[in-house]
Amino acid sequence: MRRAIAIVALTAGAVLFGAAAPAQAHSFLVSSTPAEGSVLTSLPETFEVRMNEDLLDLVGDGTGFGIRIVDADGLYYGDGQLTIAGDTLSTPAALGEAGDYTFIYQVVSADGHPVSDEFDFTWDPPADFVPSEGADAPPGASGETPEPVAEQAAPLDLGPVLWIGGAILAVLIAVGVTLLVVRPRT
Repeated sequence: MRRAIAIVALTAGAVLFGAAAPAQAHSFLVSSTPAEGSVLTSLPETFEVRMNEDLLDLVGDGTGFGIRIVDADGLYYGDGQLTIAGDTLSTPAALGEAGDYTFIYQVVSADGHPVSDEFDFTWDPPADFVPSEGADAPPGASGETPEPVAEQAAPLDLGPVLWIGGAILAVLIAVGVTLLVVRPRT
């Protein structure tokens, strides 16, 4: 009888803990151009971020996505044109004078949640580089810069876990009561 109860309890625990497994974290950065903390000595064709999974662009117009390149003086570079292709978000590269820059990005994870972050890099252009002109506001924006959305763990929907846990508990009680009632008395 103890063995039967132990087997039922172990099975219930495995089912209960297995039910929590589907809660996954949002997308995360796999690589970027430029890389965090890097020193660029030539301008790439595009600035981009590559995530660990395909990005979600439900509307097809890039809503919720963005890349902003900002210099130490707060000037913005680039035309705001984005390309979303699978797991990659990119924009044509543009930079001004040599110096420190901040790369800010926001994407929409496959689970529908926005994920954003920022990192710094340094621009050390070749002597013949012609700098782009920076703007006081991001392209297409009213001048307000939204704060990056902090990446958060996916919220765990406890409803199914509680139902499954309750059902397992009910089965365990029923098995225990049945075993107590049917066991031979000595």
